[in-house]
Formats: sequence, structure tokens, C-alpha cells
Amino acid sequence: MTDTRPKRADARRNYERLLTEARAVFAAHGTDASLEEIARRSGVGIGTLYRHFPTRQAMLSAVFQDALAALLERSGELADAEDPCTALVEWLRTLIAHTGEYRGLARALMSSAADSGSALASCSVPLREAGARLLRRAQEDGAVRADVSIGDLMQLTNAIALAAEQDPHDAGLADRLLHLTLRGLRP
Repeated sequence: MTDTRPKRADARRNYERLLTEARAVFAAHGTDASLEEIARRSGVGIGTLYRHFPTRQAMLSAVFQDALAALLERSGELADAEDPCTALVEWLRTLIAHTGEYRGLARALMSSAADSGSALASCSVPLREAGARLLRRAQEDGAVRADVSIGDLMQLTNAIALAAEQDPHDAGLADRLLHLTLRGLRP
């Protein structure tokens, strides 16, 4: 049975502090950063952290919610674009940029693609649906091969973000890799 009671004020404050510190720690040290450090910086014990976020993936999912909302909003803005292929490419670039904000997030998202029960699946599923709509329009327009799947495209964008993460001094790497990938999408 799920407890639907509203959180107490102190529990809400702890939750928000944990999210704020998690964003900062993940941005500075990657998604494998110490959860104990996040709890310490939040002024709470590790037990409080685990009460709010039972797993690292649950915390990542909560941290990624703002970016998820922005990505979903952007896909909605692009849904009726005049050029469906350009819209798809723009959304993929935005996805790669957001994924690259936290070192290790691309790897975590790639892993969650195979685990529909993971906490990150709550991010992955709506992203796939948003991307699938853009991909379908580009395919219907004849700009993208019919055999390209959104699952493959999502894995490719995560792989591009992961590759760019490994070479942070090459600012153009992600865009070059995306360009190479896009050549393979054309019919």
C-alpha cells in the first residue's frame, strides 16, 4: 500500500536539500559520486537519504526530472515543425546536451533501457515516446529510413554523450559524432 499523505514540512525541506546537493555533487563528480557526501552536504543522515531515495537510480530520476520536463516540452514545440528531419536532429542535440550535464548519466540511461523496472525508466519511457513521434514524422517525410527505431536512436545518442564525456576538451565531438550518425539514418 502506498502512503499518499503529504510530507511533513521538515521532510519536504530534507527532500529539496537532498535534490539540490545531489545536482551539485553529480555535476561536479558524476553520477557515481558518494551518496554519503550528498547526505552530509544536505545536513541529514544517510538513512534520511535512503528514505527519500531508496536507490541511486531513484535519486538520478528525481535529479533528471527538470531536464526531462524541458526535453518533453522541446519535443512538443518541434512536433509540428515544417521540416521533420531538422526537428528530430535539433531534439537529439538537445537530448545529448542534457545527458552530458552529469558525467555518468548517459551510462545510467543506457542501462535503464534494458530494465523497465528501474527508477530511471520513468525518465526513459516518456523520452522514447517523445522521440518516437519526431522520428515517425521524419520517416513519413522520407528523410529517415523506415528501419530506424527509437530504441536504437536513443542508445546512439547516449553513446555519443558518453563518448563526449570521455573527451571533455573536444567541444565539437558530440556534434561531429551526431553528424556521422545522421548520415546513416538517411534512406
